[in-house]
Amino acid sequence: MTRPTAIERVLHGLVDLHCHSGPNPLPRRFDHVEAARDGARLGMRALLAKSHHHNTVMDLLAMRDRLAGLSTAVYGGIALNNQVGGINPYAVEMCLRMGGRCVWFPTISSSAHIDHHNAGGGFPKPTIPLSVAQVDVRGADGALIPEVGRVLDVVAEAGALLSAGHMAPADILEVFAAARDRGVRRLVVSHPNFVIGSDPAQCGEFIGLGAYIEHETSMYDPEVANARWSPPQLLEWIERVGPEHTVLASDLGQAGRPMPVDSFVRVGSALLDLGLPEKDLRRIVRANPSYLLGLDD
Repeated sequence: MTRPTAIERVLHGLVDLHCHSGPNPLPRRFDHVEAARDGARLGMRALLAKSHHHNTVMDLLAMRDRLAGLSTAVYGGIALNNQVGGINPYAVEMCLRMGGRCVWFPTISSSAHIDHHNAGGGFPKPTIPLSVAQVDVRGADGALIPEVGRVLDVVAEAGALLSAGHMAPADILEVFAAARDRGVRRLVVSHPNFVIGSDPAQCGEFIGLGAYIEHETSMYDPEVANARWSPPQLLEWIERVGPEHTVLASDLGQAGRPMPVDSFVRVGSALLDLGLPEKDLRRIVRANPSYLLGLDD
């Protein structure tokens, strides 16, 4: 039996909060079960299956027999895009009460994402014709719509994770402030420097509301085609924001891209080579995401 390498020992037990496994209308390399099986290579503790288009909890319930006995647990959630009716508290209620662990506020339906896409953002195309409609969290008066509060109440009741999705920074701040006031304890902002357009200083405001800042290996992995940045830039983010407020996830599963395990190994190794302490890498791939997914309550 091959002995684990140093990086494999550091990453053992990681939790991936951003896995784009299938089924999905966007082309995927693997399904949720295959993702969990591959995660066993690193002793992955859990992964969160994300879809921009549907409630992944129902996938997992249908795959229950195939998932049984696998060492990597798989959890699901719901993204509040137009395909599920936007800011839909009824859909959130069903998802979370059937075992969902995360609610993503609008991603592909957010104004920030639509603007980025229209500017040539390079997102994959669905395999079937799909309409995209903008989903706003504010009404004509500029205030948060009532449905936002109802969604936040269900998230608080379930103790679930609330993600900012792809919202613009001003909307994130207002939604997260309302979430904190309504008792939501788990908050995350994904890829703040991609689509959202935030910087470390502004992320300090999100952190002040209780949020963690998530970065994705796919955006710093040299083996990913068109990777946007390099590991030194990721390390700078970690140092600016602090490992205690940082999460590293994969954002992988798309056809033609690497397996998450391999990307974690490459990017994690690069961070250690650049001087990130092992304890800090363990924190951002294990302790912080385990808390956010509610695994240690």
